Amino acid sequence: MSVLRLSGTIGTGRRGLSLETLEQDISRAFAPTDLAAVALSINSPGGSPVQSALIARRIRALAAEKSVPVLAFVEDVAASGGYWLACAADEITADGCSIVGSIGVVSAGFGFTGLIDKLGVDRRVHTAGTSKAMLDPFQAERPDDVAHLKSLQADMHAAFKQWVRDRRGARLTAPETELFEGAFWTGRRSLELGLVDRLGDMRTTLRERFGEKVHVHVVNPPRGPGLGRFIGMDARSLTDGVVDTLAERALFARYGM
Repeated sequence: MSVLRLSGTIGTGRRGLSLETLEQDISRAFAPTDLAAVALSINSPGGSPVQSALIARRIRALAAEKSVPVLAFVEDVAASGGYWLACAADEITADGCSIVGSIGVVSAGFGFTGLIDKLGVDRRVHTAGTSKAMLDPFQAERPDDVAHLKSLQADMHAAFKQWVRDRRGARLTAPETELFEGAFWTGRRSLELGLVDRLGDMRTTLRERFGEKVHVHVVNPPRGPGLGRFIGMDARSLTDGVVDTLAERALFARYGM
């Protein structure tokens, strides 16, 4: 039994989950010839929709190629892109207090036009192309720019919704107007909505299904705790690592983690 950990934010940063950083681990998870199943241990608040799709698609491709079932186990959170990853499994198990869902797309930032005026700063931007400085935080929002952003979000949202429909199908028991508007729920409520298949934990579930002597191999064990992961980095890498860590904590904090 292979266990693939999908823990953290999804993206291309040093700490992010991406197809590039997970490709070898995914291949190793499906490599044994006598696999009963591959288990996904998921604890992610989301991130890049592109990387979510790439990772999930690679898992499904290998599952089909090897004819191996995939089981997802939600720890603290599988929200947004984290739920996208969970849907790569044939069955999803969550704890009753896990956070699940957030099937939507968000873009957030700040506007600094008032601040720049107070500081008396004269900012100069020159572009070739009328949309090159679209959504510049130091300029007032333009309705056309916001409309363009919303159209991009609508395309991403449509892809997310279709993926959930394809993977969960008739197991979804609530109307799409409730499920697909970005809300999130506990694991217990998610079971009622059809977003997960059962409540429980990985250890107990695998023993119930495959016997007390089931052998579990984690292909990508957790990294060392605390600041140890930053030892040996150069100044730039250290800065990037700290920024990535803070960004990750901010995403988890949205779900009370």
